[in-house]
Amino acid sequence: MSRPVPLPWRLLPALLIAILAACGGRTTVTVGGVEATYQEARGLKDTLKAIRARNTDAAPDGTPLAEIVRRYGETRTALVRDLGRIDPSALGEEDRHAFEVMQRAPGIDLGEEKPPPDAPAAAKPDCAYDPAAVAKEGFDPLSERIYACYGQATENLIFEGKTLDRLTVFSLLPITGDRDRRRGLFLSMEPIWKAVNGDGGPGSPWRTLVRLSAARFREKNASIESSAALLGVDPGKVEPWLVSVLEAWRDATAGADLEPWDFGHAAGAMERALTPHIPRESLRPLNDRVYQDLGADPVLLGVEYDIEPRAGKDPVAYTDFAARPRRLPDGGWTTGRYRVSASYAVGGPGNLNELLHETGHAVHIAAIRNRPAFLDWPDSDTFTEALAELVALDLYDPEWQQRYLGRSVPGPDALRAKYSGIVMDTAWALFEIRMHRDPSLDPNQVWTDLMRDYLHIRPHLEWSWWAVRGQLIDLPGYMLNYALGAILVADLRARTRELYGARPWGDTTWYPRVSDRLYRFGLERPSRQVIEEYLGRPVSPDALIRDLRGR
Repeated sequence: MSRPVPLPWRLLPALLIAILAACGGRTTVTVGGVEATYQEARGLKDTLKAIRARNTDAAPDGTPLAEIVRRYGETRTALVRDLGRIDPSALGEEDRHAFEVMQRAPGIDLGEEKPPPDAPAAAKPDCAYDPAAVAKEGFDPLSERIYACYGQATENLIFEGKTLDRLTVFSLLPITGDRDRRRGLFLSMEPIWKAVNGDGGPGSPWRTLVRLSAARFREKNASIESSAALLGVDPGKVEPWLVSVLEAWRDATAGADLEPWDFGHAAGAMERALTPHIPRESLRPLNDRVYQDLGADPVLLGVEYDIEPRAGKDPVAYTDFAARPRRLPDGGWTTGRYRVSASYAVGGPGNLNELLHETGHAVHIAAIRNRPAFLDWPDSDTFTEALAELVALDLYDPEWQQRYLGRSVPGPDALRAKYSGIVMDTAWALFEIRMHRDPSLDPNQVWTDLMRDYLHIRPHLEWSWWAVRGQLIDLPGYMLNYALGAILVADLRARTRELYGARPWGDTTWYPRVSDRLYRFGLERPSRQVIEEYLGRPVSPDALIRDLRGR
């Protein structure tokens, strides 16, 4: 996933800008001058995020965290001040757009930073807390507490006397032949479920959180589905589209009902066949070779990888800027740096797919060449997630497998492996939509109904086994980006095959050509415009439904 930012619930920074403009008057501050300050603030914020992600107290050049925080605060203050001195009515169209992007930033992802504490924070969060008491402080404190306890649980799963992490359990379920051992693996994740949903009652941590989250959406007169409008999709179509995907899976996989611990194994013929040929140490070399063959060498592009497991690491894989490229006086560009964070204790197709996905984010943002105000993630997280899958989904092509792994599985096995993950993401997206529509519902019941009706999974109301995705905690509604992104990427991949060939592996002109039409814009253009110009029409779920049905 990309590392997105929450919606701008707080309007104080924008209000401050307006006050400064009214009280201080407007001077000869130029958009170009403000943009230089904005670029500096962005760079410092990127550095802060990288420092904290690595659990260090200094930047790579040795600058202490406290000094970076101080410089960032000064730069941010100057940015807010100078934005208030610009008269947007006097600007041309492009400069006005740049001004509007920068004006929103202090209330979104260029928020205030607190000085680092003198003493390090406690190693373990306090997970014996009263959700209602924490909820009185607001959504963010409760979300942070649940997420911290979730992260601690994901790293300490006990199975047969060994300590495993969440991703390792997921990787083992499809390849473990003994059903009793699979059940044991599945139940080893119970500490995660309890960290998120407690005893499952109305006062549980997550049920308390979803009430706060739903209230925030209502305050903005928005819904989870509202984000689809950025793609040109009527939000009212979202739920029917997701249901149509699940119905197609249900019809294509009709048969005996499954226990939840057997779902991955039933779709896991590809995992079982290929896991022995994708050891952990091969993940990076395979990943790099795939992108090199398309003209997107991760090393040359400045992609950095932090993929070794360690205590306290973010349990969710993500990619973000580490340092943004800058235009040189001669018109050239510096090489930026882009950071991929994940934790891989084992190999296998699942982890390779995730690494290809995260590198897909990196090669996307590495291709953005634009003025500082626009050098950022696009305005749609769904579009961002779809672009990350543009290359990663090739893993499920038997010809790709033969080329890069030296062996392959039959097409139906690859197709089932490909869509088993997509339909689970689709179910999680529907789950969030329905829980936010009516937070009084029992999430275990909502999840059980989805699993029974579409995935042939037997009911287990006693377990909150839906509670394994961190995005449900810190990014409410984000799962829709994966579900709707699967629809979008199927459409984009079909068009890309028309334009550049069905199997472009070895064509090093692929990346420059795709960059020019899909990757390079950042915030310059709305995602809808980029997508519809590329497709020649609005987004449709037809390509995904055809592919899922093997047509």
